[in-house]
Amino acid sequence: MPYAFTLDDVAFLRSADGARALAAVAALPLTGRVADVAAVRKLVGERFAPVLETVLLRRKGKLDPNWLYTSDALQQASVPPVARHRAARLAGRDVHDVTCSIGADLAELGRIARRCVGSDLDPVRLAMARHNCPDVPVVRADALKPVTRNAVIVADPARRDSAGRRTWRPADFAPPLDALAEVYAGRDLAVKCAPGLDPAAVPWAAEIELVSLDGQVREACVWSAGLATARRRATVLRSDGSRWTVTDRDPDDVGAAAPGEWIVDPDGAVVRAGLVKHYAARHGLWQLDERIAYLTGHTPPPGVRAFRVAEHGHYQEKSLRTLLRARGVGRLEILVRGLDVDPDALRKRLKLTGAEEATVVLTRIGRTPHFFLCRAERVPR
Repeated sequence: MPYAFTLDDVAFLRSADGARALAAVAALPLTGRVADVAAVRKLVGERFAPVLETVLLRRKGKLDPNWLYTSDALQQASVPPVARHRAARLAGRDVHDVTCSIGADLAELGRIARRCVGSDLDPVRLAMARHNCPDVPVVRADALKPVTRNAVIVADPARRDSAGRRTWRPADFAPPLDALAEVYAGRDLAVKCAPGLDPAAVPWAAEIELVSLDGQVREACVWSAGLATARRRATVLRSDGSRWTVTDRDPDDVGAAAPGEWIVDPDGAVVRAGLVKHYAARHGLWQLDERIAYLTGHTPPPGVRAFRVAEHGHYQEKSLRTLLRARGVGRLEILVRGLDVDPDALRKRLKLTGAEEATVVLTRIGRTPHFFLCRAERVPR
């Protein structure tokens, strides 16, 4: 069970004595064994539990290593590049983060908004936010009882039930999405959600944006009418600071045709946003099948990991095994869309022993299963 911080814990961690205790424990190797508790207790005394928990959370490396956070708050917090991107859309505005928690979004909003305030009901998280975001005012307030006027409302509802289990029903969020939309009707509203959000659950949303970072889909953000610039958007971020976006306003006049020299698996944000055709049109690609997200073409987009096709044909496990053994393939990446194939189970059944490595893309074209034997390559920017 995660440690339950108290206000007294936070006050100690923010003090000079707390800073010394954190520094001392941070110097320990901390193997994850029971002996760690005894070692930390010996080093810092009865305050060992909040100090040990804080050091362990900081070692996860998700946020600023000098911050304070609880385990649950850290799990839900946006990583800085994603929070920074969302904040950039609100530059120069007055912003109220009504579920500020420990301040992950608040920190980025505070750097770019004209004026910014954070609020939350949890007094412990508010105390941590005051430490993490010293230049942004925070107050205790219920997100469903407005305490500001005219500011853009930013919210990140908790997505766990009273037992701590993850919930996917927007009505079970805290606060519920519909309640937020009702309370702030007529005001600009941006709500962070899980990437699996069903658009039908937010009929009031004018834009749904899917955001990925380094190939991993991180979140969806729902934007009200005053903030929307498209109906659907996919934003792809990289840790090097680069980013690009595609929306449903981009052309989508592509269809399906015979395979080209490359297979491209679009970023997950593009797929989840339903913008595969728009992405394909931008880069001169087309689909293998109009119901499958794999794209193909003669020139892959810059900066992506694409798959140069060496051989393709109708897929049968036995014939694929024969081909791979003939080519000396022993290390095989298996990508699947549209077929009921478990990559791990298939890899075991193939029993490959060669020295070469390859990627096989398994999909269907129409009703026919196909394979594409490929070499994965990182395309230069």
